[in-house]
Amino acid sequence: MFETDRVNLEHVKRCNRMEEVWVPSDFNMKTFADSGVDPSKLVKVVQSVDVSFFSPHDVEAFPLPETGQVFALEKEESDRTSIIDHFIFLSIFKWEYRKGWHLLIKAYLREFSAKDRVALYILTNAYHTDRTYRDDIIAYVKEIGLKKPVHGWPLLYVNDYHIPQLRLPNIYKAANAFVLPSRGEGWGRPHVEAMSMGLPVIATNWSGMTEYMTETNSYPIYVERLVEVEEGPFKGHLWAEPSATHLQSLMRHVFMNPLEAEAKGQLARKTMVEKYSPEIVTKQIVGHLMRIHSKKTAKCSTDA
Repeated sequence: MFETDRVNLEHVKRCNRMEEVWVPSDFNMKTFADSGVDPSKLVKVVQSVDVSFFSPHDVEAFPLPETGQVFALEKEESDRTSIIDHFIFLSIFKWEYRKGWHLLIKAYLREFSAKDRVALYILTNAYHTDRTYRDDIIAYVKEIGLKKPVHGWPLLYVNDYHIPQLRLPNIYKAANAFVLPSRGEGWGRPHVEAMSMGLPVIATNWSGMTEYMTETNSYPIYVERLVEVEEGPFKGHLWAEPSATHLQSLMRHVFMNPLEAEAKGQLARKTMVEKYSPEIVTKQIVGHLMRIHSKKTAKCSTDA
């Protein structure tokens, strides 16, 4: 799988030496073929999500630690607000440009203030960077000229504490919605985990997510245009520039319409159970393996 609009030439050469290349989405069926991979070698095999493990049933919400509050130092001790009883947007990603954290911060801080009972809770980890998340956000807010609202900044947390795999469902359960305006994903593991947990998901309408996100089961963010990757090994490739304005309006809409959002979350869970459970995907894989076996057997018979 790959998250940009193309595959590097060296990867194309390797793919074309294979008998088959399995990719998880129609998006990659197209990008691999457009890059020069023989279309006859491409087979779509979606990824699965453990819908029994990532299930909203019989799971207790994990109290989110109120550490990492970005604007805490700018408020008087007596004026601090707790996350309890707030609508919580959860975002989980590596701290890198591709994940669109700039867009998320911009949209959230433009749309909400302390008068809104809302919180954005980011769980992240350093990716070839220092752990300067709060400093990065403060610097970015100054760079784009955002001014502190009259009622104060909304709650914003950024943490990188380790979460054991067994605790992930409890983390999702603590949230009201999942949001991630990334510029490209090969598949989007946090997205399908959140959908399996019955959360409404706000995410970019491009790349791997288009395989399972629809207007019916989620909140796809409009893509303004494709832009060049400016650095790194994939410089010159294209990926999405999600609309910060649309993201902003979607976050407000979900916040103001929790029952609708909850219903979409239920449809998201239904999609995961019916199309992406391990049992469903295993049947697809077994079917492909049987097809390959039959093809090989027939070839051996012909050669004999």
